[in-house]
Amino acid sequence: MTSSFLAWFWSERFWLPENVSWADLEHPPPGVEYPRVGEILYALPLAVGVFALRLLFERLVAKPCAHILQIQAGVHRQAQPNAVLERVYQSKTCPGEKQLDGLSKQLDWDVQKIQRWFRIRRNQDKPSMQTKFCESMWRLTFYFGIFIYAIRHLWVSPWMWNTRLCWDNYPFQHQSPQQFNHYVAELAFYWSLMFSQFTDIKRKDFFIMLVHHLATIVLITFSYANNMLRVGTLVMCVHDASDIFLEAAKLANYAKYQRLCDGLFVVFSISFFIARLVIFPFWIIRSVLIESWEIAGPYQAWWLFNGLLLVLQTLHVIWFYLIARIAVKAIFKGKVEKDDRSDIESGSDDEIHSNSKHPSQTSSTTTNLNGENHDH
Repeated sequence: MTSSFLAWFWSERFWLPENVSWADLEHPPPGVEYPRVGEILYALPLAVGVFALRLLFERLVAKPCAHILQIQAGVHRQAQPNAVLERVYQSKTCPGEKQLDGLSKQLDWDVQKIQRWFRIRRNQDKPSMQTKFCESMWRLTFYFGIFIYAIRHLWVSPWMWNTRLCWDNYPFQHQSPQQFNHYVAELAFYWSLMFSQFTDIKRKDFFIMLVHHLATIVLITFSYANNMLRVGTLVMCVHDASDIFLEAAKLANYAKYQRLCDGLFVVFSISFFIARLVIFPFWIIRSVLIESWEIAGPYQAWWLFNGLLLVLQTLHVIWFYLIARIAVKAIFKGKVEKDDRSDIESGSDDEIHSNSKHPSQTSSTTTNLNGENHDH
């Protein structure tokens, strides 16, 4: 049963161009290496290692940096203990109007007081500014490191400057050690993001990010399996470039360096536009859609890859709309204001009581700057 499923799933007619078989890729000429599907599985245990490394980094590097910048863990205001409301909260964190009216009669509380209790209780589960700072510092470190690694080997690769070479003699293209390392590192990182998706700061774009991570993992895995490494490394490098400025802007925001935050966020907005709304669609997607059709010809998996790339591009358009709204406020009002996906709900009852660098600034004016986590 298992062998039959694998034979069906890895059908040569689906994954490979016409007149190419898996056997052709299993026996490369001397001195040439082709990707082997089993090798990409190294990313799974490595993802656990990446997650563990993140925990160590946050404890040993990021948290001391937060203390230097006087970003304290903070303590959320505690909701008044109430067994009835707690039971409701565990099933529904934001009850509707009819349920609020029922609770008001049951507890003999006015509706506004109950709404205030739920606001405080929701914020009680939110992570502190220090936690967010540590998370962003880890992402900044990864994005910066992997971008530098990628650009070093792509800069001397001819297909970076002439994308038609991505399909020259495809799929019989040599896999360099740098390409393999880049792929495994990126895939392990995104698997670690999937693990932490349910434990990190939960944002309003949770499901968009989930779709993004899944599409990214599928793209990385299957592009490796059928040796689209040249265009695959270009895609990953373009995505990582703008994320560096996003995470840097978030760090400045958490440290209360507002002008630096505003400047970095505007730079991030510009880099996001150039990388994901200009270079990605008109340079990379164009190559996969048009140049690969002309040189290698379409095949069944070709449609899958292009569909996933277009899904990512649709998400880029949605994100840029949200980013542009914040960037316009930063330019014309001189301050990055609260974004639609902010972690902490505003209101005097939802403040975080902590010894921050500027105690007069509360969470009601804190922005959660988040473009993709991740995220690519």
